[in-house]
Amino acid sequence: MIRVTFHKKDHELVSFEMTGHAGFGEYGEDIVCAGVSALAITTVNSIEKLAGYQPIVDVDEVEGGYLYFEVVRDVTKVQAQTTQILLNSLLLGLEGIQEEYPNYLTIQVD
Repeated sequence: MIRVTFHKKDHELVSFEMTGHAGFGEYGEDIVCAGVSALAITTVNSIEKLAGYQPIVDVDEVEGGYLYFEVVRDVTKVQAQTTQILLNSLLLGLEGIQEEYPNYLTIQVD
C-alpha cells in the first residue's frame, strides 16, 4: 500500500511524504503506482519550473517507494501561491485515485 502524508502549517501545505508500493499489479504494470508516481513527479517538476525554486526533495532511487518533499522557507509570495495551487492539485488527484483504489492508497493530512 502507498501511504501519503501531507503536513500543513498555518493552513498551508508545507510538505508531503510518500512511502510504500501499491501492490495492485506486477512491476511495470501497476496502474495505481503509475498514477501516483506521475502525479507526484509532475508536481515536484512543476514547482521547480513554474514556482522557480528548488524545494527540498529526497527519494529512494535504489529501492523506490519513497519520496519526501518540503517547501523551502525563503519563497516569495508568488512562489508560495504557485506552490499551494500545485500541492492542492496533487492532493485532489491522489484523492481521486484513493476513491477508486482504496485498498492501495491512503492519504493523511496533518
